[in-house]
Parts: sequence; C-alpha cells; structure tokens
Amino acid sequence: MSETRRPPAGRRLLITGTVLAVLGALTAAGALWSVLSSYTVVTARRAMAPTYHEGDRVLVERSGGDDVRRGDVVLYGVPDRYGGLPVLQRVIGLGGDRVVFADGTLTVNGTPVDEPYVKEQNAGFSSAPYDVKVPAGRMFLLGDNRGNSNDSRYFLSEDSGTVPTAAVQGRALKSGGAPVKLGLAVVLGVLVSLAGGICVLVGRRSRPVGYGR
Repeated sequence: MSETRRPPAGRRLLITGTVLAVLGALTAAGALWSVLSSYTVVTARRAMAPTYHEGDRVLVERSGGDDVRRGDVVLYGVPDRYGGLPVLQRVIGLGGDRVVFADGTLTVNGTPVDEPYVKEQNAGFSSAPYDVKVPAGRMFLLGDNRGNSNDSRYFLSEDSGTVPTAAVQGRALKSGGAPVKLGLAVVLGVLVSLAGGICVLVGRRSRPVGYGR
C-alpha cells in the first residue's frame, strides 16, 4: 500500500492563509456592519446637562419606541418641533401615566420621582405646575437641565406636550461595552485577514516550481 502523499509546506500555507484571510474579512465586515447599522453618535446640547454637557458626543443605540422605559434618554424627532431635528430628552411618563408637577415636586402616578441626574441648581425648579395624563402610545419628556430645556412642558397645548413613541430613533447607552466589543471584533478580523495574506505570500514563495503539473 502506497503512503498518502502530503502536500508540501508551501501548499499548506496557501490553504491556511486563504482560509484565514476569508474568515478575517468576513468577521471584520460583519462587525463593522453591526456597528454602523446599530449605533450612531450625536452631539449633546445644554438641555441635558449635567448628564451630557453641551458638545459631548453621545453614543446612541438605534431602536424604536417599543422598548422605551421611564428614565431612558432617547433620541427622537417630530416634524413640528425643533425644526424637525432629533433631540435628546429623558422619558418621564409613558401611555397611561399621570405626570404631575406641583410645589416643586415631580410625581408619576402619585409617586415622587427620584432624579439624581437633574442639574443640581435646577432641583425643584419652579416652572408652572402641570398635570398630564399621557395618552396611549405617547411619552412625556423632560431635559435634565430643567432651567434651560425646551421640552414637553412648553407644548402642553399639543397632546399635553407628549410625542408618539414611534418618533424614537434610539436610546443613549449608559455603557459603551457592546460597541467596543464590536470594534475589537473589527480589529481582530482585520489582523486575522492580514495574517492570512502573509501566509498566502509565504506559501507562494515556498511552493516548489512545477508542483501539481
């Protein structure tokens, strides 16, 4: 019985390098597509200080309004406000909630809202009192800088200041862990693909002339 002929080292490098190059490219492309399609970066305005200072770059995960929760900072846009430009504001109430501000206290469904994120000098900011029942499928939003935020309080004559949850374009991330991991996957994919390319080059140089003819 004849011994099975093993391909020379050059051919093995060519095969290994090709596989690594393809896998690396696919990994990098897939991770990059996920980053570009799932996340965006917006510039904060002073209305969200001190959570985000004016000019801060805020990482936003693209999402709809179905998963919005009270306390989320969302990016949303409606054609009849802010020139149609998207803005960052915090969700205070959702459909069915009763949002009341009176005597310097904000309550939702009768419970005072703990707001450690509100700008310190604006705590208990004495804007005009309001009592809002949020319609279904809508949300009531405020900026964290209550003394300088053109939010739902100033549109009370329009659906009690609320906007549809369908206007949500994304949620501000509290942590950048997921996109960082995807970014590392892009880098790893590129490195693997480069390593594969090097293996292919070395394999071609070390492949015996006339092999396989």
